[in-house]
Amino acid sequence: MLTYQDVSSLFSKTTGINDENIRFHTVSCLAGVKQPRGLFVPVSKDSGTLQEAISNGAVAAIWPETEPVPAYTPNHFPIFYAKDILKGIEKIMKSYYNYLNQHVDIKEKTQFISHNKGLLNETDPSYDIAVMAENINHFGSDQTKAGEE
Repeated sequence: MLTYQDVSSLFSKTTGINDENIRFHTVSCLAGVKQPRGLFVPVSKDSGTLQEAISNGAVAAIWPETEPVPAYTPNHFPIFYAKDILKGIEKIMKSYYNYLNQHVDIKEKTQFISHNKGLLNETDPSYDIAVMAENINHFGSDQTKAGEE
């Protein structure tokens, strides 16, 4: 499973509790879906609110560096700040995909939940990370990126 340490190693700025025991069961771009022990990543205005994501099980979030975190966010709630949310989720997905390729015997995997149902891997009930990363990369390629290096 994707861990707090995995994610925090990809982002230079974080706030909230630093708990290396956090394991993310889901990574979701949709606040309104159940995301037990989830990492919420608001990739667009359609993603929903952080409050909704927390209500649905999010235990941490990737957040745009240029936007204030909502005042209702608990102080201990882990936030990983990204200059570019799309590049941030792409980094997470590529890193996790590489990890899975090196550890093929993993039984518990993090489920990635996205807007685009067409990204579903038809042979697996979870999402295909490589396909999602590629599509996110193409989605963001037409935008000006401040990208996190």
